[in-house]
Formats: sequence, structure tokens, C-alpha cells
Amino acid sequence: MFHPADSMNQATHEPDTTPAATWRAWVRPALIALIAVVLNIIAYLIIPPDLARRLGALGYLGVFLITLISNATIVIPIPYFGLVAALAPGLNIAGVGIAGALGSVIGESAGFAVGRSGRGALANTRFYRWVQRQLEHPWRAFAVLFLLSAPPNPAFDIAGVTAGAMGLPFWLFATAVFLARLVRFSVIALLGGAT
Repeated sequence: MFHPADSMNQATHEPDTTPAATWRAWVRPALIALIAVVLNIIAYLIIPPDLARRLGALGYLGVFLITLISNATIVIPIPYFGLVAALAPGLNIAGVGIAGALGSVIGESAGFAVGRSGRGALANTRFYRWVQRQLEHPWRAFAVLFLLSAPPNPAFDIAGVTAGAMGLPFWLFATAVFLARLVRFSVIALLGGAT
């Protein structure tokens, strides 16, 4: 016998594949990424010169600490690109890249650890399911983690937590994130005037 509640349950479990739903699924993350980029630009423009000078005295250690603290947050993006760029003048591009990547990997390990300890804690979103499918294959896992980690992307936290929840080897996670962040921080250092 047909019951309206049964049809509603079926409708809520089936993914919406209409063009409007597909468009919404990609627009929302793009807007979040755009907002994150704008916040980083604003942060760069309003950084007090005194703060940059004091942190700049720490050199590469300052870059490491800023990226460590900023990346230890889960889902809440902290605009730190501007501060790293402000510290870059007088530093070496490779040094900023390595210090930023190391701090970033250690910070992102917090999300990985949360995923390891709280399997199934994430909402079952389309993005989460997609990441989960990609992480089932080691070579795809590395590529997806690298590609999501290199650009400013708040959605990477979901990938990091998912990687931990799925039991992905930490070395694979850390290597992909380190190499991606090496690229990211080298570009930031170059834009900031590092030599």
C-alpha cells in the first residue's frame, strides 16, 4: 500500500540531480572560496606594520608558527596569507615555502586526528561522499588531497577529517598536504617580495 510518508522518505534519500541542484552544489563552495580570498586580501591590507615587523624578527619560525596556528582550526578559516606575505620580504622563497608547509601540515593534522577519532562525525553531503569515493584509491587520494590543499580552500578541512575517518595512512596525507602547501607558500612568498 502506498503511503505519502514513504514517498517523502524515498525522496529525501535520493540525491537531487537537477541542473539547479548541480549548479548550487558548485556555486556555494566557490562563493566560500571567494570570501576566503577576499578576507585574506583585506587582512593583508590592514595588518599593522608593527605586528609584521615583530613577527618578521622571528623569520622562518614566525612563518611556521603563523601557519601552524592558523591551520589547526577546523572549518573556520583564519586569514593568514597576508601576514605570511608581509613577512616574506628579506626571506628566501624556498625557506618560506618549507616553513609554511611544515606548519600547515602539523596544523592540518588536527583535522586528520579528529576524523580518526570520530568516524562518521561529518554530515553526509555530496562533497563528503565524493571525497570519500576518491580517498578509497591511494593514487586518487594523493591527487585529491594535493589539489584541495594547494589553493585557499576551506573545504579542505572536510577532506582532512574524511581522510582520518577512512583510516588513510598519515604519511600519504602529510606528504600530499606538504607538497601542496610548499607550492602555496612559495607563491605567497613570491607575491610578498621574498627573494
